Amino acid sequence: MTTVAILDYGSGNLRSAERAVASTGAEVTVTADPDIVLNADGLLVPGVGAFAACMDGLHRVQGPRMIGSRLAGGRPVFGICVGMQVLFERGVEFADGPHTPDEVPDARPVGIPGCAEWPGTVDRLEASVLPHMGWNTVDVDAGSKLFEGLSEEERYYFVHSYAARDWKLTDTGRIAAPLVHWAEHDGCRFVAAVENGPLWATQFHPEKSGDAGLKLLQNWVDTL
Repeated sequence: MTTVAILDYGSGNLRSAERAVASTGAEVTVTADPDIVLNADGLLVPGVGAFAACMDGLHRVQGPRMIGSRLAGGRPVFGICVGMQVLFERGVEFADGPHTPDEVPDARPVGIPGCAEWPGTVDRLEASVLPHMGWNTVDVDAGSKLFEGLSEEERYYFVHSYAARDWKLTDTGRIAAPLVHWAEHDGCRFVAAVENGPLWATQFHPEKSGDAGLKLLQNWVDTL
């Protein structure tokens, strides 16, 4: 049986994620035990709350090291919501003005360091209504395995005020170029999901997205 570890680092929403992944037929364990996390067929990194708090929780259980070790060995990792955001270099919360290092000459990068599996900064959405909360479609890149069997009209459940608003990684060297899927809220375009070799992630919550979300999780489990 396929095994999936859900990383328990103090973030909420663990039980709904556990139930959703278990519905795929996988054997699911909610844990921070390094042996289980490193040896499971798949690792799911949930995320609810603020970027800084999630990074604090990850550091307490050595989450960045375990995520990095899995990916170095080509072992699949799936991030959800803030569990996706922490995969980037930095996250900015409740700050005004320019946020990326190239926009702040002669200054240190602004924000909280993330796991740095992807370059870029998770920034506040430029929207008049925040949080972005509710159902939205996703502009899916061609050739997706994550969204296989799902129509373009499917809607997924989002709840966030921050996201990656651009994508910097184009050439991974060893694996095919990432597939990057986008969504838009109030005129602000942002990264909604990524498939990058063994590292997949969604800004939305598949475990709260009804049958479409369960199908998406099934697609991931089927690749493990």
